[in-house]
Amino acid sequence: MSLDSDVIVDRRRIRRKLTFWRVAAVLVAVAAVVVVGVVVTRSGSEALSSSGAIARIKIEGLIQSNNDRVEALERLEKSSAAAVVVHINSPGGTTAGSEQLYDALMRLKAKKPMVVVVEGLAASGGYIAALASDHIVAQQSSLVGSIGVLFQFPNFTGLMKTVGVEVEQVKSSPLKAAPNGFEPTSPEARAALESLVKDSYGWFRGLVQSRRAMDDVQLQKVADGRVFTGRQAVDLKLIDQLGDEKAAVAWLVSEKKIKSDLPVRDFKLTPKFSDFTFLRAAATITLDAVGLGAIARQVEQAGLAQAMDGFGLDGMLALWRPATTN
Repeated sequence: MSLDSDVIVDRRRIRRKLTFWRVAAVLVAVAAVVVVGVVVTRSGSEALSSSGAIARIKIEGLIQSNNDRVEALERLEKSSAAAVVVHINSPGGTTAGSEQLYDALMRLKAKKPMVVVVEGLAASGGYIAALASDHIVAQQSSLVGSIGVLFQFPNFTGLMKTVGVEVEQVKSSPLKAAPNGFEPTSPEARAALESLVKDSYGWFRGLVQSRRAMDDVQLQKVADGRVFTGRQAVDLKLIDQLGDEKAAVAWLVSEKKIKSDLPVRDFKLTPKFSDFTFLRAAATITLDAVGLGAIARQVEQAGLAQAMDGFGLDGMLALWRPATTN
C-alpha cells in the first residue's frame, strides 16, 4: 500500500511539473510574438522614414474589408517614402472590401506618387484596387478586367425533399432573409437581388469609365465580365503599359521626377504570422507543448495565415472565378 501511494504521489508531482512547463512555454511564445511584432512594425516604417526609398506594397489573394491594412496605408502616407509601387495579384473579393481598399489607395495617391504593377491577375475587385493609380503596368500574359458583380447562394430545396427535411419559418415580410437556400427563390426576391447587383455593377462601370477616361463605346467593350491579357488590355485602355516593376519605376522617374537611384523596399501592409520563420517556430513549439501536435504540423507546413484564409466571403462579390472541370 505504501509503495502504491508513493507512485501516485510521484505521478501527481510529474503532472504538475509538466503542466507548469507547458504554461511557461505558452507564455514565452506569446511574449516572443509580441516583441517580434513590435520590432517588425517599427522596422517596417522606420526603414522607409530613414531612407526615403520607394515603397513596394503587395495586394494578394482575396480582398475583404481589412482595417489593419487601411491603418498600414495611412502610416505609409505619413512616412518619407518618395513613391509607392503597388503589386497586385488578386482575383478580387467582396465589393465592400474592394471599395475600402480603393479609397485607402486613393488617399495614399494624394500624398505619394503611385504606380500599379499587375503581376498575374487583377480581376474584379483586384482591378478596382488598380484603378486608384493613374498609371497601370502589366505583363503581357497578365489577366486584367472581369468588370462585374456577383451574388451567389446555394439552394438546398432539392436535397431537402430527397431526405425529407422541411424548414419552417415565421417572417415579418416576404423579403426578410431572402434568399435563404431552404426554399425556392421567389420572383420578388430575385428581382430585389438583381437590383442590388445592377446598382453595384453601375458603380463599378462608372468607376472604370471615369478613372480610365473611356467613352460609352469603349466601356461597352470591356464591361461584360471577361478578363483580358495584358496585350489586349493596353489596346482596350484598361492598362497603360506593358512591363514589370522596372517599367513602373522608370515611369515614376520620368513622370513624377523621382530620383532614379532610390532603392525599392518592401512595406508590409498586414504582417502575417506565417511571414516570419521565428514566429512559426514559436507557434509550433507552443502547440506541441499543450498537446496539439497535429495542428502544430499543419502550421509548420502551411502557416497559420493560410489556414485562416479558407473561410467564405459575405456580401456581394467582385470576384473572378474561372470555371472548373471534373
